[in-house]
Amino acid sequence: MKLQLKENWRVWLLVVFMLLSTVSLFVPFGGTGGITGSDADQASGSQYTNLQFGLELSGGTQVRAPFAGMTVSGLEFGPEAQPEIESALRAELDMSASDVRASAESGTVEVFEDRHVGNVTQAEFAAALTEAGYQTGEGDVEMGVTADTRQNAEDVLNERLRERGLGGGSATQVSAPGQQFMVVEVPGANRSEVIELIGDRGQVEIWAMYPTDNGSYETQSLLSQEDLAEIGGARQEQGETFVPIRLNEEAGARFGDAMRANGFGQQGGTRCSYDLNASIDENAADDPGRCLLTVLDGEVVFAAGVAPSLASSFESGAFDENPSYRTTTTSFEDARELEINMRTGALRTELDIDNRGTTFFLLPSLAERFKPLSLVTGAAAVLAVALTVFARYRKPEVAAPMLLTAAAEVYILLGFAAAVSLPLDLSHIAGFIAVIGTGVDDLVIIADEVMQQGDVRTSRVFESRFKKAFWVIGAAAATTIVAMSPLAVLSLGDLQGFAIITIIGVLIGVLITRPAYGDILRILVLSDD
Repeated sequence: MKLQLKENWRVWLLVVFMLLSTVSLFVPFGGTGGITGSDADQASGSQYTNLQFGLELSGGTQVRAPFAGMTVSGLEFGPEAQPEIESALRAELDMSASDVRASAESGTVEVFEDRHVGNVTQAEFAAALTEAGYQTGEGDVEMGVTADTRQNAEDVLNERLRERGLGGGSATQVSAPGQQFMVVEVPGANRSEVIELIGDRGQVEIWAMYPTDNGSYETQSLLSQEDLAEIGGARQEQGETFVPIRLNEEAGARFGDAMRANGFGQQGGTRCSYDLNASIDENAADDPGRCLLTVLDGEVVFAAGVAPSLASSFESGAFDENPSYRTTTTSFEDARELEINMRTGALRTELDIDNRGTTFFLLPSLAERFKPLSLVTGAAAVLAVALTVFARYRKPEVAAPMLLTAAAEVYILLGFAAAVSLPLDLSHIAGFIAVIGTGVDDLVIIADEVMQQGDVRTSRVFESRFKKAFWVIGAAAATTIVAMSPLAVLSLGDLQGFAIITIIGVLIGVLITRPAYGDILRILVLSDD
């Protein structure tokens, strides 16, 4: 029984995937680029392998909340009308620029942010649109936001989780009758940590505050996330914490012009005595000087004057050529928060967590009990399958390779989960058990087809019988994949995880383990020519 490379290449392919799975399971990988080594990482992963565990196996918090906003769809207007509609609605409803969005592509108009939606009724929204020239009734206004805005929220929240280094965390859209929800799961984190991460829009702006010729103060918004071309990591040097940023070419020229026009390019820089505990109007009354304000979700989180070197670059025009500067903060934690919000972008709308949202917290100590129970369940399934196979064939040389091949299939599937950082939950464990059952069932079909029709004396006879069996299991695999595909792509909670593991397991079986078992069986049963 020699494993010749040419004749038994499918066995060697199985060996290669086993080795790759071992690497993905046990070789340490680099960090995620965000904060690593956090409590959430430790809780959601294993200290022995690279496997990640989800909420049900590691504990943590789940937040389920609808999107705060109202939408009118079915309107007809061109791209040139978008700014006019947004401007008219902002004036009518007393909203900021980020709280209104019109899209000519989808023919929709949305208003965002919970604190505004609570003050604006559907009738008022409809009246404002009618005033803007688009006849709209109260019945045309729907609670919720567009699919594009929901996708934006999902992308931004998942990016925040990655930047935070929260292993196993995920944000997913879920549909319910008449309502769309966002479900955020963060293993190992408590409710306050999750709310702090997802509860705000994370909209970062740079404002300028400066005196005018008549002695009053004016505040002007100059930069937003869209103007940033490059964001450096939060740093702490010589007692100063900051985030280095570089503007894109258009924003750099615009920012430089505004600095020169409003007196920020004067020799020696500018002074700033802005009080973060007071309002903008109160600061204006106290003559704070010329200040650059860092604003997060409408709240001033830091204020500073312009250093002499930066002021000189404004005045000389050098800043326009290299539009880079530092956004300073009061602490490293604030700098890191600012960096994450700048990198991930802002949510267009908030999640209505307080009024219509629900939260669920599972103690890590309780979730840890599920891991050994899951292992026992899997072992029981393997034992049951093993007894059935041995009872069926009563030949260890046939049954043992069958069970080892099924075990190899599960091992490769675990390696895949570790490689893609798939957080395993109870639904995935159910998928593993299903893969064991379907895998052994297919191997039984192969063994029966090959061995139950008489002795196998030549390679040609074996190949003929094996191909016949493989067509049967191939058709069964295709049926399984087609049946599971809707569950895998739709946001149906635990069913999605079960379907994904089942589909991947079937693919691994058809492409790798079933063909390898065929080569092993040929070595065992084929008589000498």
